Amino acid sequence: MAQDLLDLARTIALEAGALAARRRSDGVEVAASKSTAVDIVTEADRETEALIRGMLADARPDDGFYGEESGAGAGSSGLTWLVDPIDGTVNFLYGLPHYAVSIAVVEGDPDPLTWSGVAACVYNPASGELFTGLAGEGAWLGTERLQVAPPVELSMALINTGFAYAAETRAHQGEVVARLLPLVRDVRRLGTASLDLCFVAAGRANAYFERTLSPWDHAAGAIVAREAGAVVKGLGDAAPSRDFILAAHPALAAELEPLLVELGV
Repeated sequence: MAQDLLDLARTIALEAGALAARRRSDGVEVAASKSTAVDIVTEADRETEALIRGMLADARPDDGFYGEESGAGAGSSGLTWLVDPIDGTVNFLYGLPHYAVSIAVVEGDPDPLTWSGVAACVYNPASGELFTGLAGEGAWLGTERLQVAPPVELSMALINTGFAYAAETRAHQGEVVARLLPLVRDVRRLGTASLDLCFVAAGRANAYFERTLSPWDHAAGAIVAREAGAVVKGLGDAAPSRDFILAAHPALAAELEPLLVELGV
């Protein structure tokens, strides 16, 4: 069944991505702001999520659903779909070719502290890259099997991160990055959490960390990264959540996490 779920996620992600790309080509307007003035949603976000939700309801009417734009719907099957229709909305708005349709299916409720990931698909319509992960089976970019990069010294590590929308939180995150920057190879802020996690899986970054992510931001990417051999975790023994997420080769994560704590993350 897990493979069937992955096949469904892939089919829906490709169709949703094609819709998002068409809307990007047509021109994008901000429909509303959410938590702050810079936390935006476009009509394309809403339309793309409606397409995904409708396709899932037709194919899997007993499953739960939790999407960024349309909220949660309970199911009876024990499975829940976590959906970010356009992860990286600001990139999408500005025409930066780095955004993604992110779809994951998990066992349990839409709570990252308790769910168990089953299958995931992260699709960037602008690049055509399709990342997938299946619990216990591996992760792929298209048909290429993914493997996290071997561990490196912290001074040689390329680190991806992201920032919250709230100004005070962003200011603190900027201070942490400023202290981290001299200690590593470099820091990247690409603006799409699902792709940041997939880039760790593909060896395009050595690690990724962030705070304030919502469940749909990391659900799919975390499955891909784990299946490629990365550890994906919160602080200490905690699972990844809004409080904190770190993804890296296990050996690198063991060095990077205490450093981030020391720096005040």
